[in-house]
Amino acid sequence: MLERTARGDDSRDRDRDRDRVAQEMTARLTTRGVEVYDGDSRDDVTAMADAVERFEEQVFALGGDLMVDEPPAGHEGLPDDGRFRLPLRAADESATAYARRLDQASRELRKLRRDL
Repeated sequence: MLERTARGDDSRDRDRDRDRVAQEMTARLTTRGVEVYDGDSRDDVTAMADAVERFEEQVFALGGDLMVDEPPAGHEGLPDDGRFRLPLRAADESATAYARRLDQASRELRKLRRDL
C-alpha cells in the first residue's frame, strides 16, 4: 500500500515539475514575442523552445546580437540582418509547424555560415 502511494506521489511530483518547466518555457517564449496558446501541450512548448534555442545559436554563431535584432514589444526594430530576427508564430500556425519553420530558418543560417 505504501509503495503504491509513494509511486502516486512521485507521479504527481513529476507532473508538477513538468508543468513548472513548461510554464517557464512559455514565459521565455512569450518574452521573445512567440505566442503560446492554451491548446499547446507541454511537448509543443518544449519543441518550440528548443527550436527557438537552435535558431538563436545560429544567430550567435554568425555574430548576431539578439538585443539588437529583436526589437522591444510594439516596436519595429532595425536588425543587423533581417535573417537574424526570430520568425514569429502565425495566429493559425500549429506549434509543430512553427517549430519546423524555425528549424528551416536555422538550417538556412547554418548554410549561410558555411558559405562565408
